[in-house]
Amino acid sequence: MSGYPCIKNIYKTFLQVSSVRYSGLALSEVSPSPLSHDTISRWLKSRCFRPKDLWRLVQPSIDKKSPCVLIADDTLIAKTRSKKIEMVHYQYSGNEHDIIAGVGLVNLLWHNLTTVESIPIDYRIYDKDSDGKTKNTHFSEMLALAKKEGSYQKR
Repeated sequence: MSGYPCIKNIYKTFLQVSSVRYSGLALSEVSPSPLSHDTISRWLKSRCFRPKDLWRLVQPSIDKKSPCVLIADDTLIAKTRSKKIEMVHYQYSGNEHDIIAGVGLVNLLWHNLTTVESIPIDYRIYDKDSDGKTKNTHFSEMLALAKKEGSYQKR
């Protein structure tokens, strides 16, 4: 991380405040320090982010005593101009109401019913060709892990 001016705090803040665009180009346009989108891409490529890293980051923010729900959701990150990116498959997009090229992502959010705060606690890349798992299998595994880790209290 030391060789890159794109440090974790800049990227983290960008993801927290951005509501529409999450690309390296978007970050380079709003960064407080001069960054090219290529620098951001190289920095991200040098990192290895796993679902357990996400849980470790957000765990202190989870109020396990508050009433909550877990929200499972899937999304398709459109890659319609991409021809040779791993994990890009043709899938149905509810947003486009059509089958498009993209990367499937399934995620799990912890939602506090009192403060109306939502925090992502787990995610999986949906790539049936590599792991043979359906989206429902991923969701079931994430829910079982959330229960084991105590992300919520059964009421």
